[in-house]
Amino acid sequence: MNLVLTLIARLGRVVLAAMGSVGRVALFFLSSVSHIFRPPYYLREIVYSMLGIGWLSLPVVGLTALFTGGALALQIYSGGARFNAESVVPQIVAIGMVRELGPVMAGLMIAARVTSSIAAEIATMKVTEQIDALVTLSTNPMKYLTAPRLLAGLITVPLLVGVGDVIGIAGGFFVSIHNLGFNPATYLKNTVDFLEPLDVISSLVKGCVFGGIATLMGCYYGMHSGRGAQGVGQATKSSVEAAAVLILAANFLITGAFFSV
Repeated sequence: MNLVLTLIARLGRVVLAAMGSVGRVALFFLSSVSHIFRPPYYLREIVYSMLGIGWLSLPVVGLTALFTGGALALQIYSGGARFNAESVVPQIVAIGMVRELGPVMAGLMIAARVTSSIAAEIATMKVTEQIDALVTLSTNPMKYLTAPRLLAGLITVPLLVGVGDVIGIAGGFFVSIHNLGFNPATYLKNTVDFLEPLDVISSLVKGCVFGGIATLMGCYYGMHSGRGAQGVGQATKSSVEAAAVLILAANFLITGAFFSV
Protein backbone atom coordinates (compact mmCIF):
# COMPACT_ATOMS: atom_id res chain seq x y z
CA MET A 1 0.00 0.00 0.00
CA ASN A 2 2.80 2.39 0.92
CA LEU A 3 4.57 1.57 -2.34
CA VAL A 4 1.46 2.41 -4.35
CA LEU A 5 1.01 5.70 -2.53
CA THR A 6 4.68 6.54 -3.09
CA LEU A 7 4.37 5.86 -6.82
CA ILE A 8 1.20 7.95 -7.04
CA ALA A 9 2.89 10.78 -5.16
CA ARG A 10 5.87 10.71 -7.49
CA LEU A 11 3.60 10.67 -10.53
CA GLY A 12 1.67 13.60 -9.11
CA ARG A 13 4.86 15.60 -8.56
CA VAL A 14 5.92 14.93 -12.16
CA VAL A 15 2.53 15.98 -13.53
CA LEU A 16 2.45 19.14 -11.41
CA ALA A 17 5.98 20.03 -12.44
CA ALA A 18 5.09 19.54 -16.11
CA MET A 19 1.95 21.67 -15.76
CA GLY A 20 3.96 24.34 -13.99
CA SER A 21 6.50 24.37 -16.85
CA VAL A 22 3.73 24.67 -19.44
CA GLY A 23 2.20 27.54 -17.51
CA ARG A 24 5.51 29.39 -17.21
CA VAL A 25 6.22 29.01 -20.92
CA ALA A 26 2.70 30.19 -21.79
CA LEU A 27 3.04 33.29 -19.62
CA PHE A 28 6.48 33.96 -21.09
CA PHE A 29 5.02 33.69 -24.60
CA LEU A 30 2.14 36.05 -23.82
CA SER A 31 4.52 38.57 -22.28
CA SER A 32 6.81 38.37 -25.32
CA VAL A 33 3.94 38.86 -27.77
CA SER A 34 2.61 41.83 -25.79
CA HIS A 35 6.03 43.51 -25.97
CA ILE A 36 6.07 43.13 -29.77
CA PHE A 37 3.11 45.49 -30.10
CA ARG A 38 4.11 48.00 -27.42
CA PRO A 39 6.71 50.76 -27.84
CA PRO A 40 9.59 51.35 -27.71
CA TYR A 41 10.68 49.36 -30.74
CA TYR A 42 14.31 48.39 -31.10
CA LEU A 43 14.57 48.29 -34.89
CA ARG A 44 18.29 47.60 -34.87
CA GLU A 45 17.80 44.48 -32.78
CA ILE A 46 14.91 43.34 -35.00
CA VAL A 47 16.96 43.72 -38.19
CA TYR A 48 19.98 42.05 -36.61
CA SER A 49 17.81 39.13 -35.47
CA MET A 50 16.20 38.78 -38.89
CA LEU A 51 19.62 38.60 -40.53
CA GLY A 52 20.89 36.06 -38.00
CA ILE A 53 17.80 33.86 -38.07
CA GLY A 54 16.84 34.19 -41.72
CA TRP A 55 19.67 35.14 -44.04
CA LEU A 56 22.49 33.33 -42.23
CA SER A 57 20.37 30.18 -41.93
CA LEU A 58 19.64 30.06 -45.65
CA PRO A 59 22.72 28.01 -46.66
CA VAL A 60 22.13 25.18 -44.20
CA VAL A 61 18.38 25.11 -44.86
CA GLY A 62 18.92 25.22 -48.62
CA LEU A 63 21.50 22.43 -48.66
CA THR A 64 19.36 20.29 -46.37
CA ALA A 65 16.32 20.76 -48.62
CA LEU A 66 18.34 20.10 -51.79
CA PHE A 67 19.73 16.77 -50.63
CA THR A 68 16.44 15.77 -49.02
CA GLY A 69 14.54 16.39 -52.25
CA GLY A 70 17.08 14.42 -54.27
CA ALA A 71 17.06 11.49 -51.86
CA LEU A 72 13.26 11.55 -51.74
CA ALA A 73 13.06 11.26 -55.54
CA LEU A 74 15.41 8.26 -55.54
CA GLN A 75 13.48 6.52 -52.76
CA ILE A 76 10.09 7.10 -54.37
CA TYR A 77 11.34 5.86 -57.74
CA SER A 78 12.84 2.75 -56.14
CA GLY A 79 9.66 1.99 -54.22
CA GLY A 80 7.33 2.85 -57.10
CA ALA A 81 9.24 0.55 -59.43
CA ARG A 82 7.93 -2.42 -57.43
CA PHE A 83 4.38 -1.51 -58.45
CA ASN A 84 5.09 -0.01 -61.89
CA ALA A 85 4.32 3.44 -60.46
CA GLU A 86 7.57 5.29 -61.23
CA SER A 87 5.61 8.12 -62.84
CA VAL A 88 4.35 9.41 -59.46
CA VAL A 89 7.78 10.73 -58.49
CA PRO A 90 7.05 14.42 -59.34
CA GLN A 91 3.75 14.45 -57.46
CA ILE A 92 5.04 12.72 -54.32
CA VAL A 93 8.24 14.79 -54.18
CA ALA A 94 6.19 17.98 -54.44
CA ILE A 95 3.61 17.09 -51.80
CA GLY A 96 6.20 15.50 -49.53
CA MET A 97 8.48 18.52 -49.56
CA VAL A 98 5.77 21.17 -49.32
CA ARG A 99 3.53 19.51 -46.75
CA GLU A 100 6.03 17.79 -44.47
CA LEU A 101 9.73 17.52 -45.18
CA GLY A 102 10.35 21.14 -46.16
CA PRO A 103 8.82 22.74 -43.05
CA VAL A 104 10.02 20.06 -40.63
CA MET A 105 13.61 19.99 -41.87
CA ALA A 106 13.78 23.78 -41.88
CA GLY A 107 12.32 23.91 -38.38
CA LEU A 108 14.77 21.37 -37.02
CA MET A 109 17.71 23.16 -38.65
CA ILE A 110 16.54 26.42 -37.08
CA ALA A 111 16.22 24.66 -33.72
CA ALA A 112 19.75 23.30 -34.03
CA ARG A 113 21.31 26.53 -35.23
CA VAL A 114 19.23 29.42 -33.93
CA THR A 115 17.65 28.10 -30.73
CA SER A 116 21.00 26.98 -29.35
CA SER A 117 22.62 30.28 -30.30
CA ILE A 118 19.90 32.38 -28.70
CA ALA A 119 19.88 30.31 -25.50
CA ALA A 120 23.67 30.43 -25.17
CA GLU A 121 23.80 34.16 -25.87
CA ILE A 122 21.08 35.16 -23.40
CA ALA A 123 22.28 32.69 -20.76
CA THR A 124 25.79 34.12 -21.01
CA MET A 125 24.37 37.61 -20.65
CA LYS A 126 22.57 36.47 -17.52
CA VAL A 127 25.70 34.84 -16.05
CA THR A 128 27.81 37.93 -16.74
CA GLU A 129 25.05 40.18 -15.28
CA GLN A 130 24.46 42.02 -18.53
CA ILE A 131 20.70 41.49 -18.14
CA ASP A 132 20.90 43.10 -14.70
CA ALA A 133 22.72 45.99 -16.36
CA LEU A 134 19.84 46.40 -18.81
CA VAL A 135 17.40 46.63 -15.93
CA THR A 136 19.66 49.20 -14.26
CA LEU A 137 19.54 51.27 -17.46
CA SER A 138 15.70 51.11 -17.41
CA THR A 139 15.61 48.72 -20.40
CA ASN A 140 13.15 45.85 -20.21
CA PRO A 141 15.04 42.61 -21.06
CA MET A 142 11.89 41.07 -22.53
CA LYS A 143 11.45 44.07 -24.79
CA TYR A 144 15.12 44.28 -25.81
CA LEU A 145 16.11 40.60 -26.02
CA THR A 146 13.04 38.42 -26.47
CA ALA A 147 10.53 40.43 -28.53
CA PRO A 148 12.88 41.20 -31.47
CA ARG A 149 14.00 37.57 -31.74
CA LEU A 150 10.45 36.23 -31.56
CA LEU A 151 9.25 38.70 -34.19
CA ALA A 152 12.19 37.84 -36.45
CA GLY A 153 11.43 34.14 -36.13
CA LEU A 154 7.76 34.62 -36.99
CA ILE A 155 8.67 36.60 -40.11
CA THR A 156 11.79 34.95 -41.51
CA VAL A 157 11.25 31.23 -40.92
CA PRO A 158 8.15 31.04 -43.20
CA LEU A 159 10.28 32.64 -45.90
CA LEU A 160 13.01 30.08 -45.26
CA VAL A 161 10.44 27.30 -45.48
CA GLY A 162 9.15 28.63 -48.79
CA VAL A 163 12.66 28.82 -50.22
CA GLY A 164 13.43 25.37 -48.82
CA ASP A 165 10.33 23.91 -50.48
CA VAL A 166 11.40 25.28 -53.85
CA ILE A 167 14.99 24.06 -53.45
CA GLY A 168 13.80 20.63 -52.30
CA ILE A 169 11.54 20.26 -55.32
CA ALA A 170 14.45 21.44 -57.50
CA GLY A 171 16.66 18.76 -55.96
CA GLY A 172 14.12 16.09 -56.85
CA PHE A 173 13.79 17.61 -60.32
CA PHE A 174 17.52 17.49 -61.09
CA VAL A 175 17.89 13.93 -59.81
CA SER A 176 14.84 12.79 -61.75
CA ILE A 177 16.02 14.43 -64.98
CA HIS A 178 19.67 13.38 -64.87
CA ASN A 179 19.44 10.01 -63.12
CA LEU A 180 15.94 8.65 -63.62
CA GLY A 181 15.23 9.70 -67.21
CA PHE A 182 12.20 11.97 -66.66
CA ASN A 183 11.18 14.56 -69.24
CA PRO A 184 11.76 18.08 -67.77
CA ALA A 185 8.56 19.64 -69.14
CA THR A 186 6.39 16.72 -68.04
CA TYR A 187 7.98 16.68 -64.59
CA LEU A 188 7.35 20.40 -64.03
CA LYS A 189 3.78 20.15 -65.33
CA ASN A 190 2.96 17.26 -63.01
CA THR A 191 4.45 19.15 -60.08
CA VAL A 192 2.48 22.34 -60.73
CA ASP A 193 -0.77 20.54 -61.49
CA PHE A 194 -0.62 18.38 -58.36
CA LEU A 195 0.10 21.06 -55.75
CA GLU A 196 -2.86 22.93 -54.30
CA PRO A 197 -2.96 26.34 -52.56
CA LEU A 198 -3.80 24.64 -49.26
CA ASP A 199 -0.51 22.72 -49.44
CA VAL A 200 1.49 25.95 -49.73
CA ILE A 201 -0.55 27.71 -47.05
CA SER A 202 -0.06 24.86 -44.58
CA SER A 203 3.69 24.91 -45.27
CA LEU A 204 3.97 28.63 -44.53
CA VAL A 205 1.79 28.35 -41.42
CA LYS A 206 4.06 25.60 -40.15
CA GLY A 207 7.06 27.80 -40.83
CA CYS A 208 5.56 30.64 -38.78
CA VAL A 209 4.73 28.33 -35.88
CA PHE A 210 8.10 26.59 -35.99
CA GLY A 211 9.93 29.92 -36.06
CA GLY A 212 7.99 31.10 -33.03
CA ILE A 213 8.71 27.87 -31.14
CA ALA A 214 12.43 27.90 -31.96
CA THR A 215 13.03 31.49 -30.90
CA LEU A 216 10.73 31.28 -27.89
CA MET A 217 12.49 28.22 -26.48
CA GLY A 218 15.88 29.84 -26.95
CA CYS A 219 14.80 33.00 -25.14
CA TYR A 220 12.94 31.16 -22.39
CA TYR A 221 15.74 28.81 -21.44
CA GLY A 222 18.31 31.58 -21.79
CA MET A 223 16.36 33.82 -19.43
CA HIS A 224 15.88 30.99 -16.93
CA SER A 225 19.38 29.51 -17.07
CA GLY A 226 21.39 28.61 -14.03
CA ARG A 227 24.57 30.32 -12.96
CA GLY A 228 28.00 29.50 -14.31
CA ALA A 229 29.21 27.65 -17.39
CA GLN A 230 27.19 24.58 -16.45
CA GLY A 231 24.00 26.63 -16.41
CA VAL A 232 24.73 27.99 -19.90
CA GLY A 233 25.36 24.49 -21.25
CA GLN A 234 22.22 23.09 -19.64
CA ALA A 235 20.10 25.95 -20.97
CA THR A 236 21.44 25.42 -24.50
CA LYS A 237 20.81 21.68 -24.41
CA SER A 238 17.34 21.98 -22.92
CA SER A 239 16.29 24.67 -25.38
CA VAL A 240 17.18 22.55 -28.43
CA GLU A 241 15.50 19.46 -26.99
CA ALA A 242 12.31 21.35 -26.16
CA ALA A 243 12.23 23.14 -29.53
CA ALA A 244 12.70 19.92 -31.51
CA VAL A 245 9.99 18.04 -29.62
CA LEU A 246 7.52 20.93 -29.79
CA ILE A 247 8.17 21.44 -33.51
CA LEU A 248 7.39 17.78 -34.24
CA ALA A 249 4.29 17.89 -32.03
CA ALA A 250 3.10 21.13 -33.65
CA ASN A 251 3.69 19.60 -37.08
CA PHE A 252 1.38 16.72 -36.23
CA LEU A 253 -1.33 19.04 -34.90
CA ILE A 254 -1.17 21.45 -37.84
CA THR A 255 -1.20 18.59 -40.36
CA GLY A 256 -4.26 17.15 -38.63
CA ALA A 257 -5.96 20.55 -38.64
CA PHE A 258 -5.37 21.16 -42.36
CA PHE A 259 -5.75 17.69 -43.82
CA SER A 260 -7.98 15.74 -41.45
CA VAL A 261 -10.71 13.81 -43.23
